This record gives sequence, C-alpha cells and structure tokens, in this order.
Amino acid sequence: MRRSRLKLFILLLVVIALGLLSRSGYASVMPEFIQLYSGDTLWALALYILFAFVSPEVGAKELLLVSLLVAFGIEFSQLYQADWINSLRSTKLGGLVLGFGFKWSDFICYTVGILLGFIVDFQKRKFIN
Repeated sequence: MRRSRLKLFILLLVVIALGLLSRSGYASVMPEFIQLYSGDTLWALALYILFAFVSPEVGAKELLLVSLLVAFGIEFSQLYQADWINSLRSTKLGGLVLGFGFKWSDFICYTVGILLGFIVDFQKRKFIN
C-alpha cells in the first residue's frame, strides 16, 4: 500500500518543527528528561518519515531497518573527527544532520523514535494514507 507523500511531508514538517523547538530556549519549560532526549528521538522519527516520503511503496519493516542502519551509522561517524567532516558539522544543517559527539544514549533515542514511526506506519496505515 502506497503512502501519501503530501501527508508524510506535512508530518515531516511538524516533526522537524518539534525537534527544533526541543533545542530552542523554549525547551527550558519542559522537564529535563524531555529536554535531553526529545531532540534525538524526533530526529530519528524524522529520518523514518523522510525515507517513507522518498519511497512511499516500501514496507514498514524495510524502512525500520534502513532507518536504524542510517541513524546508527551517523552516530558512529561522530567518532571520526577529520577536518573535512568537522567543517560540515560546524554548519547549522551539518550539525543537525551529522551531530557533534558520540553518545551511547543516542542509540536508545534513535530506536525509540524509529520504532514510533514504524508502529504508527505498520498499525495505522490508514492514518498515513
């Protein structure tokens, strides 16, 4: 069953907005746990939605696997500190996409965010279509 690209695009914009909000000064009103982990969780959810947008006919299980591999790969890439990639990370977009420092806790956030996308996609396909 093919997903609606329009609905995915709108959902992606909402998730990105929430992710940026979680990293802004407004996040200080949220509980510390939410401040610490919501951005990475929403980043991973956005990644899942982005892959669903790019390939709306791909199954949810495949999107789950690809999203986890890419998210974990990007996290491991933060162990690599060459000048060229650090110059990319120093830009706003590069920092948002590639991150800055390796943290084991990010793997949990990524898994939760991607699983959230997978569960909604797999169980509630009528919502996304």
